Amino acid sequence: MNTLYSFRRCPYAMRARMALRYCGVPVEIVEVSLKAKPAEMLAISPKGTVPVLDADGQVIDESLEIMRWALAQNDPQDWLLSGDARVAELIEANDQVFKVHLNRYKYAERYPEQPMEVYRAEGEMFLRRLEELLEGRDYLLTDHPSLADVALMPFVRQFAHVDREWFAQTPYVRLQAWLQRFLESELFTSIMKK
Repeated sequence: MNTLYSFRRCPYAMRARMALRYCGVPVEIVEVSLKAKPAEMLAISPKGTVPVLDADGQVIDESLEIMRWALAQNDPQDWLLSGDARVAELIEANDQVFKVHLNRYKYAERYPEQPMEVYRAEGEMFLRRLEELLEGRDYLLTDHPSLADVALMPFVRQFAHVDREWFAQTPYVRLQAWLQRFLESELFTSIMKK
């Protein structure tokens, strides 16, 4: 049996859970308390961060690798877009650059060097790029969800939720609709059940 050590609100764990669900991979989910991490999880992944997948003894402790592993089992809607290089490039921009701005915006009190609005403006550069990608289609790279959409969505959600009123009045109307479609999707609601 596959076991996923997860934390419900962690964006990395969210994207791993969505991929596993989409691929139909049977998995037992162990909800981890970040204050009291299970010994079984630390034994197989000493770095102690979620998600961690134990796939019949094969340990995968990076969310993106879990997603790719799941898609290698089953990818009915071609989330991998037949290896389109834009998928990896967008995810890297999200994980390496946008995530830094998101953290500083969300936890601005920890980064007093700049006002919160500066961090938000830095993150907005990525939102603008996503808004442009959504011109004429519902998803970032094609007419259906891809690995890029699902890998980015939990982070865009987190950014939007720092100040929902601000996000609601931004000109990113296509991005707002894209996010809402995911938030209301069976895929997302099913992985967020307590």
